[in-house]
Amino acid sequence: MQYTPLSIPEVVLISPKVFGDERGFFMETFRQSEFAEHCGNHSFVQDNHSKSKVGTLRGLHYQLNQPQGKLVRVTQGEVFDVAVDLRKNSPTLGQWVGTLLNDQNKHLLWVPPGFAHGFYVTSDTAEFQYKCTDYYAPEDEHSLAWNDPELAIEWPTQGQTPKLSDKDANALSFSQCPKFEC
Repeated sequence: MQYTPLSIPEVVLISPKVFGDERGFFMETFRQSEFAEHCGNHSFVQDNHSKSKVGTLRGLHYQLNQPQGKLVRVTQGEVFDVAVDLRKNSPTLGQWVGTLLNDQNKHLLWVPPGFAHGFYVTSDTAEFQYKCTDYYAPEDEHSLAWNDPELAIEWPTQGQTPKLSDKDANALSFSQCPKFEC
């Protein structure tokens, strides 16, 4: 696998080696020793899988007291995936990175603890799978406004209002949301 730090170097794009022929393909999606070398020594405790329709935006979510690192990938369809740095002492606080993840490029994205995460579905449907470094704790979950002008995330919505959950529609602005002390 190839590990490529993005403009916020703690966020890493992972490109697996894909072996394919007329029968289909095979790829390794995770190897602990390589992951630890390139992304840090993290353990995963929970795997999640969601399916969403075109125009759906999920996020930007994070847990403050039980922060989750997430290793994300798309197994069907395409999403624009975003990570926002919410670490108070970080030189990249308030900056974001985004990348297309789809079933063709087969990329994975490492979003470390200390970041808000979200994605926007650009295909008819998308199946999104991710590993987490801590358990989901609904009482600790926070939602950062996807359209906060201070962040100026360049979502590929083509002027359309995304489909949002009530939680995401009522998310806090960057200036209001609690930040990580790390």
